[in-house]
Amino acid sequence: MKDFLKNHGLWVLFAAAVISVALAVMSALSNTAAPLTNAANIVASPFRSAYTAIATWFNDKQNYYRDTTALEEENAALRKRIAEMEETVRQAEAALAENARLRDLNDLREQRRDLSDIEAAYITEHDVSNWTSSLTLNKGTVHGVEAGDCVIDETGALVGIISVSGTNWSTVLTLVDTDMSLGAQVFRTGDLGLAQGDFSLMGKVRLRLDYLSAGCQLLGGDLVVTSGLGGYYPEGLVIGSVEEVQVDDSGAASYAILAPQVSFDDLEEVFVIKSFDIVP
Repeated sequence: MKDFLKNHGLWVLFAAAVISVALAVMSALSNTAAPLTNAANIVASPFRSAYTAIATWFNDKQNYYRDTTALEEENAALRKRIAEMEETVRQAEAALAENARLRDLNDLREQRRDLSDIEAAYITEHDVSNWTSSLTLNKGTVHGVEAGDCVIDETGALVGIISVSGTNWSTVLTLVDTDMSLGAQVFRTGDLGLAQGDFSLMGKVRLRLDYLSAGCQLLGGDLVVTSGLGGYYPEGLVIGSVEEVQVDDSGAASYAILAPQVSFDDLEEVFVIKSFDIVP
């Protein structure tokens, strides 16, 4: 290589000078890019395109992330607002239910002035089996609730009788329980009988009205209420309605199948009659 430059160096320099001058002249006389610049741009063009594509992709991702973050924040704010509105609605519904309960209770007290002392109680347990039908309340002896007290719903319909009372709880035997029995009267005809639970009917949520006269003229749908005889229970509490009337095996007396006025499964709150006035 040294020998080549030594022998031909002047010619190489001369050729390079000629090429440089030619390129300069061509650049000065032409509007097109210089060959070296053009070559450099040709080489750089794919890199520029790649950079532009990467920058565009990065900007798109950045915009997408920003938009997604904004949407997530907006959705979170909306979910919080919806939860607050739902809580407001629940509170309003609870307030309406409480107002309705108090209104019904006031109406009941106005209609039944003989029920002088009533204690509201919530049902904490429903116990329904082949042997019993009972409810557990959250009120007991500390609230003045005692065994033998009548339990009604907000309309004044009879639910059952307190069988056991603890300090802050009590058990109610419902009307259909086999241990239940109380004096009853058919409102339309005045016929007297004994309303009591029956083992064969308890599963159907029904009870019997026994000791009716054989010639009684009861009709389906007749209302049956407490008779109040003996002063053990208030008079006129609705027990239920007659579904059918049958004659017993002896043929000397009739009995009726009764459907209770209340739906025990739907009950949440009841009222215990702690004392009442006997109406002559």
